[in-house]
Amino acid sequence: MPSVSRTSSFKRVLGIDPGLASTGWAVVDYEASRYRCAAHGVIETLKDLSRGERLSLIYNRLQELIDTYKPAEAGMETLYFAKNVTSALCVAEARGVLTLCLSVNSIPLFEYSPNCIKKSVSGTAKADKSLVQQYVKLLLGLSEIPKPDHAADALAAAITHIHSTL
Repeated sequence: MPSVSRTSSFKRVLGIDPGLASTGWAVVDYEASRYRCAAHGVIETLKDLSRGERLSLIYNRLQELIDTYKPAEAGMETLYFAKNVTSALCVAEARGVLTLCLSVNSIPLFEYSPNCIKKSVSGTAKADKSLVQQYVKLLLGLSEIPKPDHAADALAAAITHIHSTL
């Protein structure tokens, strides 16, 4: 685990953007009114694996991330799908194993609507994905927009959780 100085105001949050094919994750530190991206990425699963194998892979990889970064809390976007029920079911299953893994590790999970995340990060609930990504870049002092999109969304979820607890 990367070394960090931990003061009483230090907070480490895991952000998650759930999905069966690609789950975005991010670890964001907050200390002395500053955000810092400790790490971010995606957990990818292959379509040729069974659904159970894919869910198991997501669970195991999240456990590795928890063991490495030791987050105190987690933020995740609530499930929202207007059209594709099949896709929503796969995301719901991924959310279930992610929630279980966090619970087994006694990490409180807080969920936020897409509009809440957009407003928290950019100041407006009507922000498009590119505007939210620009604000994520600015808030974290990154040199470029984080990639891939699922990781950027996970960073936004972590930032939103930190904002909600200030």
